[in-house]
Amino acid sequence: MAATSGIGVSQNLTKAFSNAVETKNVRFIKVIIQDESLVSVASLPVADSLNEDLVQLQEYLEDKEPCYILARLDDPPSEWLAISYVPEFANVRDKTLYASTRSSLTKSLGSTVFTDSIFATCKADVTSEAYEAHKRHQAAPKPLSAREQEMENIKAAEREAGNSYEGSNARKNHIGQRVGLSWSSNAEDVVRELGSRNDSRVVILKIEPSTESLELDSFADVTVDNLSSMIPSDEPSYVFYAWTNPYSQAGGDIVFIYSCPTGSPVRYRMLYSSAAVSTYLAAKDFLAETGSIFPLATKRFETSDPAELDEAFLKAGLNHDGPAGTIVNNNGARQDDPAKPSFAKPKGPVRRR
Repeated sequence: MAATSGIGVSQNLTKAFSNAVETKNVRFIKVIIQDESLVSVASLPVADSLNEDLVQLQEYLEDKEPCYILARLDDPPSEWLAISYVPEFANVRDKTLYASTRSSLTKSLGSTVFTDSIFATCKADVTSEAYEAHKRHQAAPKPLSAREQEMENIKAAEREAGNSYEGSNARKNHIGQRVGLSWSSNAEDVVRELGSRNDSRVVILKIEPSTESLELDSFADVTVDNLSSMIPSDEPSYVFYAWTNPYSQAGGDIVFIYSCPTGSPVRYRMLYSSAAVSTYLAAKDFLAETGSIFPLATKRFETSDPAELDEAFLKAGLNHDGPAGTIVNNNGARQDDPAKPSFAKPKGPVRRR
C-alpha cells in the first residue's frame, strides 16, 4: 500500500456520498481535510450535463485552498470522476497532505466507482473545455518513440510477408517488453512535468495488473530527507525523484528508483521487475521530448528497503561523493572547480649518470 497521510473518511462524507450514489441527483461533492479527517463541505445537484454543470463549480474553488471534487459522470451515472484540485499557490504542506491522501479518499469510498481522475492546479483546469481536452487525450493513441515506431514497422512488414513466427519469444510475458506497458495520461503528464521543474519532487507510479498499465499513485514536493517516508513499504513501486542538489552540473538530477520491499507479494515482485527497464526508457523519452531542466540519471536505483533512500544513498549511486560545490556531470565524470588553481604533477627524481 502506498505511503499515505493516515487521514480517513468521516461519517459525514460517507453518508453524503452514499446518499448521492443512491439518489443519483447530486452532481458534485466538495471534500476538504478538516481536523485530520476528510469531510464533505458542499454538494451541488445535477442540473444539466456534466460539461454545463462544471460552470457552477467555479465559485466553489479557492485560489489558494486545495480540495477534492467528486463528480458524477453522465454515462453511466453510476460512475464518478475524482478531481484533485491543488492550486499552484497553495502552501507546500497542504500540497503534500492532499497528494498523500488522494488514494485513501477513493479507496475508502469504493475505488471501483471512480473510473476517471483529473489533477487540477488552477480553476481553468476544471472547465468544460479542459474536461473535453482531457477526454480527447485519453482517447487518442499514445505517441510512439522512434524505437517503438521502428518495432511497429518491422512487425507490420512481417505480417505482410506472412511471417508470424516468434520462436521462444512467444513464451515471454509481454509485460517486460518495451511496448508492453501503457501509461495512464495522469502518470505520463506528471512525469513529463518533472522536466520543467527545478525543485525537488517525487512521483510514485504503480502497475494496475488488470490492465497492465502504469498508474499515478501519488506525487509531492519533498526534500531528500523525507523521501523515504513517501515510498510504499509493503509493495513494489516505481519512483521518479527530481532532486535539487549542489553536486550536479545542472543543479539537480532526476533519478529512477525501483523499490521492491522484502515483504512484497511474489507475483508483484516478478511483474515490477520485468517492466522496470521499459518504464525507465519510456520516461527517458518523455523527458527528452519536454527538454528536461534536470538530466535523467543513467544510473537506475533499486532498493528492497525504502528507509535507506537518503542523501548519502543517492550521492553514492550518482558518484556525487565529493563535497558540495564539486561539480559532477550526469555520466559521473568529475570536473575541477575553475576557481581553484590546478597543481602540476610532481617531477620524478633526477637520474644519476
